Amino acid sequence: MTTLDVPRSADAVAAAPRPRRAPVWLAVLAASLPMFMATLDNLVMTSALPVIQADLGSTVGQLSWFMNAYTLTFATFMLPAATLGDRLGRRRMMLVGITVFTLASIASALSTSSEALIAARAFQGLGAAAIMPLSLTLLAASVPPTMRALAIGIWGGVSGLGVALGPVIGGAVVEGVSWQAIFWLNVPVAVVALPLVLVAIPESRGAWQRLDPVGVLLLGGAVFLGIWGIVKGNDEGWTAPVVLGPLVLAMLLLPAYVLWARGRSYAVLPLRLFAARKFRVANIVYLTFTLGIFGAVFLLAQYLQVVQGYTPLEAGVRTLPWTAAPMVVAPIAGALVGRLGYRALLFTGLALQTAALVWFAVITENGSDYASFVVPLLMAGVGMGLTFAPAATMVLDGLPDDDFAIASSANSTIREFGVALGIAVLVAVFLGNGGELTPTGYDGAVGPALLTGAGAVFVAAVASLFAPGRRA
Repeated sequence: MTTLDVPRSADAVAAAPRPRRAPVWLAVLAASLPMFMATLDNLVMTSALPVIQADLGSTVGQLSWFMNAYTLTFATFMLPAATLGDRLGRRRMMLVGITVFTLASIASALSTSSEALIAARAFQGLGAAAIMPLSLTLLAASVPPTMRALAIGIWGGVSGLGVALGPVIGGAVVEGVSWQAIFWLNVPVAVVALPLVLVAIPESRGAWQRLDPVGVLLLGGAVFLGIWGIVKGNDEGWTAPVVLGPLVLAMLLLPAYVLWARGRSYAVLPLRLFAARKFRVANIVYLTFTLGIFGAVFLLAQYLQVVQGYTPLEAGVRTLPWTAAPMVVAPIAGALVGRLGYRALLFTGLALQTAALVWFAVITENGSDYASFVVPLLMAGVGMGLTFAPAATMVLDGLPDDDFAIASSANSTIREFGVALGIAVLVAVFLGNGGELTPTGYDGAVGPALLTGAGAVFVAAVASLFAPGRRA
């Protein structure tokens, strides 16, 4: 029997009974809680690395792979997870993701060797690949279009809460309990999240029912090899075969995927999405914004501990003006999108972050005390909040509901690529200027690295000028 790869007819979709909507607040909570769990866990992990290294006897290379194993599987499998969600059910896939993530968290907590923890972290990334993009997709499909921007703003605020609490909870748990406790924390969250998703989030599917294994291999391979090369670059040297080879292969696989996807409506990432101006601009903004800002976050977190001598908990508390502000600002920005449009909010937010990074570059080189950091920390936090909600809303704005999962997954992949690239590039600039992780090793090195981050965020600000002035 021949199967035609066509979307479900509009009449069939219209005739299908629509499930009764849960209250908007319940849908927002159900979509946000699993995402909060995944966001919190990865940031909490950074605070625990020195303790884990001492307990498991890990090498420096194994220490980096506690983070890299998660990043690689997370970035590689987001698009395949979205494709499977469109075919098998998006809610079903997110429930699978929550389950895999939770079981991998238990395995992480029970790990008695570095190798076991690396494997468990890889499975955590696999679960998060289904959670992160599908949480936004399911939320957007679960609330009325008139409330979508506000709901996504709240969702962004909850994500900001995970960012804010990650270093604080990580420091508190590691210092007060044990590193294993950071993984056990996910179990009660999952126990609440699983039934909540079943009750508050209706099942949905995409229109296209055919899988694209060739596209998954080409595009997934490009993402995997690209991030592999990036995360290994500073450790192995950028011209080392183990780095250069994967990067070259990634650059060859990307055009191969474009050739494959051209004219194929069922491609894992349909090229027609990039014809949409809002989708295109939002992803350029996300790539350059995450490249600059998260590389800076990485360096400044180390600066507070290494140079200023704070413990992980003390450093986490002192970054709260930056990390907690999006929790408050993002919902407000989401509510203002309809009135002010994307361009004004995005440009203002990105300009604030650019100025904050330049400010950081000056005061870190001058050896200033913590009081000098408060104002730029607040500027960066408000700017981040003004960026998150409008950019996340713009990714989906104007696209049919059937494309939400793929569009959200593509955006999450690009965002994760930007984070990995940003940390690698800024650390490379830091090391290239003679930087070392010692109290005096930041002199003359951290400033140029932070200015590089500021340049990337400035590019994002320029790109935001091409966003619509109002929601159209």
